[in-house]
Amino acid sequence: MPSNEGLGLGVAVAGRTRTHPFRVLVLGGSYGGLGAALNLLDLCNGRPARFSSDQVQPLNRGKIPVDITVVDERDGYYHLIASPLAFASAAFAPKVWTKFEEIPALKNIRFVRGSVRSVDPKSRRATVTVTGTGTGTETETELNYDFLVAATGLRRVWPVVPQATTREGYLVVANAQIRSVRDAQEGVVVVGGGAVGIEMAAEIKLVMPAQKVTLIHSRDKLCSSEPLPDDFKDTCLTKLREAGVETIMGERVLGTETETVEENGAVRSRSTLNLSSGRTIRASEVIYAISRSLPTSQYLPATVVDEEGYIKITPSLSFPEEVSNSQYHFAVGDLTKWSGIKRCGGAMHQGQYAAQNIHQLMLQEMQGTAPKFMELSEVPPMICIAIGNQAVAHYPTQGTKVGSDILQLFFENDLGNRICWDHMQLGKEFPETVAGEATL
Repeated sequence: MPSNEGLGLGVAVAGRTRTHPFRVLVLGGSYGGLGAALNLLDLCNGRPARFSSDQVQPLNRGKIPVDITVVDERDGYYHLIASPLAFASAAFAPKVWTKFEEIPALKNIRFVRGSVRSVDPKSRRATVTVTGTGTGTETETELNYDFLVAATGLRRVWPVVPQATTREGYLVVANAQIRSVRDAQEGVVVVGGGAVGIEMAAEIKLVMPAQKVTLIHSRDKLCSSEPLPDDFKDTCLTKLREAGVETIMGERVLGTETETVEENGAVRSRSTLNLSSGRTIRASEVIYAISRSLPTSQYLPATVVDEEGYIKITPSLSFPEEVSNSQYHFAVGDLTKWSGIKRCGGAMHQGQYAAQNIHQLMLQEMQGTAPKFMELSEVPPMICIAIGNQAVAHYPTQGTKVGSDILQLFFENDLGNRICWDHMQLGKEFPETVAGEATL
């Protein structure tokens, strides 16, 4: 783990002296936050940013002392997009959560398990409630920073994501959910035909082919809330049915009645779903995948966010100019107000841009160079959904594509777990220079 040792040594560069390494505070340890932290660590140690397609060494190969702290409620990296498979397969569930302390690439980054209470851009200070002390009690601390990256994402409910904050707690809940689905004598109903609902229904059927799985969606088209063409939505429905999932379209679930029944000496629950057409459906397990995800930006001043809570960013990913010290504050990932469908690839892309722009500001202070910022372009709607042994994708220029080759390209056989791990190079450890000893 990094330390503050050497903070008083001073770092002389091009006639300028810093009394401490640059302090970078990253709020959120998922795709965007880790992407920003790791790419910045590369740049500050004279390496090309790991997400950059241009692997030529940067013109300035010097090293900038940096102290990176990541705050996250969880004790590890969780591969969010694999939740549909993780909650269907007991063998796969342990693979998608890795404790931060066990990830080689993160050994030179400090982690604080807790939640952010407030951020004061003017003083560049964050107040954090620390929960991962091992004592079972919460403590409050203030963290000063030179640069901040907000990457706490959206608040998603169970079973879209686990609510546990430790790997051990997650595995208990995941295994209980898997047992409930496996033992559902009268089948499983998934309510909601967005991307998550589609993948949940398809993954359950893939892992447990003998289980009856029904998806209910209130609209006539799947992914009805997304700005995607009808041929994409129709193809998703066709492939879902081909995968063996029964579908009920254009009907809303008005209510669910649950009772306890005894079958073969075992006590089980059974639900009756009342639909808008007047018909009823019975199931032993009901999974709701229709909740609205909410931005986790409550710790920021009102001037930073829009009416829905999304962070207003410039193309360079910094806070809007009306915010104090906006040039030192960045936001990445699902929490940002930007075009395009929220995707893990987009979050990592933004993390890289934020890291490179922060590095430019560091160079400006240390060398007096003019910063050259990377800026986001508008992002058209694009998406890929895994459905059984195939996937359906929509490209902005190529339209709708479907097949097992699309599944392999975007997800392989683990809903992208290996792809994302390797893209972030989480398994690769780099020797870093001790803060306070490195100079440009």
